[in-house]
Amino acid sequence: MATRRQLALLAAGAALAPAAASAAASTHRPTATTRSARSSAPAVVGRARRPLPLVMLDPGHGGKDPGAIGVSGTYEKHVAEAAASELQRQLMATGRYRVELTRGRDIFIPLEDRVAIAQGKQAALFVSMHADALHDPGVRGASVYTLSDSASDAQTAALAVRENSADRFAGPRFQGSSPEVQRILASLVRQETRLGSAHMAGSVVASFRPRVPLLNHPSRHAAFVVLKAADIPSVLVEMGFMSNRQDEAALRQSSHRAAVAAAMRTAIDGFFAGGGGFTRL
Repeated sequence: MATRRQLALLAAGAALAPAAASAAASTHRPTATTRSARSSAPAVVGRARRPLPLVMLDPGHGGKDPGAIGVSGTYEKHVAEAAASELQRQLMATGRYRVELTRGRDIFIPLEDRVAIAQGKQAALFVSMHADALHDPGVRGASVYTLSDSASDAQTAALAVRENSADRFAGPRFQGSSPEVQRILASLVRQETRLGSAHMAGSVVASFRPRVPLLNHPSRHAAFVVLKAADIPSVLVEMGFMSNRQDEAALRQSSHRAAVAAAMRTAIDGFFAGGGGFTRL
């Protein structure tokens, strides 16, 4: 998958070429003194290691926003935070990633700020973790959602309305470029981001299938505000539904949350092994 740097170079390369040619024409040939100095310089024997990719985990809701309240009174915000903390522990144990949480305690963070945190940290992947509620208490199972302008089904549309009720978010802009270049860059990056998000969603479903009960048609899409980072592959994972007695009872158990986290760890491994992540600028 192309990196953001490569995308930027594609858009700006034509403008840079004349300046580069002019600079090359004005460069003097090296003298004997400079050739001697270069030959005595120490050889490069290695190069710095690229930093580990940053995975940003986003426990849904928090503080004054409890999220869904289960049939026996469990708060979604507590389940989401506990599961995200367990996933962070498992990911850190692999030594392959840096991992941060948008919130590590029971506080309210607006949706736009969650996205801004991930962008400010230059995250390679954004995973929002939830356990929402539906009108039908018989519906159970995990599912994963990606960004789309339209919803894949009525149930997902209603879910997006519920999740988006807190605030609005306008995507990032490219500064210091002409409007035409900004449009080109934004279009290329959005396309790459959506491909990466779809790859991550497929990896989640494949990892969950043998270990965690899944909703029918578990990979869905809608206009979730928290997934609108134009430059970070992003998914929203519903670990189950608090409106279902079996899902709620399972998510209250640390052993089940650990199993969910293990499946998500496998999915994240698959995402990065498959080249789903950006190399950040």
